[in-house]
Amino acid sequence: MAQEFIGAGLAFPLHTDASGDIALVSRERKVEESIRLILGTAYGERPMRPEFGCGIHDFVFAPADHTTMGRIGHEVRASLRRWEPRVDVHEVDVSVDDVDTSTLYIDIRYTIRGDNDPRNLVFPFYVIPSHE
Repeated sequence: MAQEFIGAGLAFPLHTDASGDIALVSRERKVEESIRLILGTAYGERPMRPEFGCGIHDFVFAPADHTTMGRIGHEVRASLRRWEPRVDVHEVDVSVDDVDTSTLYIDIRYTIRGDNDPRNLVFPFYVIPSHE
């Protein structure tokens, strides 16, 4: 039942498979690609659907501190709630890389609706550090 709900579609980014046909994805991979697409798209980036995407791109020049991480977590939850109805998001943790403070990791813990298999996806996000 859950697999029928997820569906199948074109791989993103668009590419060909080993046989030269357009690559398709289905099941859990389709949902993961959808989440990455939502988070990787800034508001206004799609001319025919300017409200699609996620507001994390507004934080590229923000300091990598707890306030920014909390706001990014909020944006991720809101965007996934709106644009990916096939998942239940349980937790979003944002952390700073120990070595490179311009790299934030957005760790999303979710389940696909109708499935009891917990999943997680880590999405790297890069900020431009201030040079003070």
